[in-house]
Amino acid sequence: MSLHRRSVLFYYCLSVLFCSSVFADQIPGVGTIGAVQQVETGFGFTEGPAADGAGNVYFTDIPKDRIHQLKPDGTLTVFVEAGGTCNGLMVNGNRLLACSMDGRLTSFSLVDRKETVLAAEYNGVRFNAPNDLVIDQSGGIYFTDPRFLSPDPYPQGKEAVYYRSSDGKVTRIVENDFAPNGVILSPDEKTLYVIPTRERRMWAYPVTAPGQIGKGTVFCELKQKKANGNGGGDGLAVDTNGNLYITSGLGLQVFNPAGKHLGSIAIPEKPANVTFAGKDNRTLYVTARTSLYTVTVEAQGHVFPGPPASP
Repeated sequence: MSLHRRSVLFYYCLSVLFCSSVFADQIPGVGTIGAVQQVETGFGFTEGPAADGAGNVYFTDIPKDRIHQLKPDGTLTVFVEAGGTCNGLMVNGNRLLACSMDGRLTSFSLVDRKETVLAAEYNGVRFNAPNDLVIDQSGGIYFTDPRFLSPDPYPQGKEAVYYRSSDGKVTRIVENDFAPNGVILSPDEKTLYVIPTRERRMWAYPVTAPGQIGKGTVFCELKQKKANGNGGGDGLAVDTNGNLYITSGLGLQVFNPAGKHLGSIAIPEKPANVTFAGKDNRTLYVTARTSLYTVTVEAQGHVFPGPPASP
């Protein structure tokens, strides 16, 4: 091979490697993906990250029955201890809403940490083990109730999704035997997404009114490590463009509102849940087994509850 051809080949390979390194950190509609950073570690099993808009991030350690608070200066404190084995969290005003796996939907004051039980039963029977939640513009709360860590036999006899209206009324809106886990609304609150754990299909339901939904359809199917895998998702976040960031065995799988897979973000440990926080709401906080990770993107996270819908 001539020296000229070797030089051409060398620079061609170099350009391919350069372009690969650049575009490997890009996801269409999301933008540049920063480096994944481990913020804290040494936990039992982290879950439920939630931000309060003032720079604080809350997350749970399920085995140790704690809710932690990560302050803007990086200080980590225990916000609540022995909180009823809390899982999913979401901030609404001065309250931290929580799914307590001992059968309750509850909230904690961000001022004095006082707990208020919002719902503890359906049709006179305790919930199985509430897992994750999302709040809508009307003050209603959608929450999932699989049977992880529930009594056996599980109290409701069904795994389901419920809606607690702002006046306290609870209705069952979805029955799902594949362990409904993560739940979130689209930014316009016209679609409810339910993320089951025991199947790869993710579901979407049209919201006709607060707490009222139409027939569900398959929104997407998660990518799998194995061709015949059937592992599902866990938690998720949504950005202002309606892209979903679903935690899975492959990391954060990103789908656009049409259900197209845009790409994935690898996390050192298998992630359980994720939320947007930080400057301009562009940092993903990921709870993953024993650690809390962050990764910055160009997309901006949506904040719940969103602004009132236009007339």
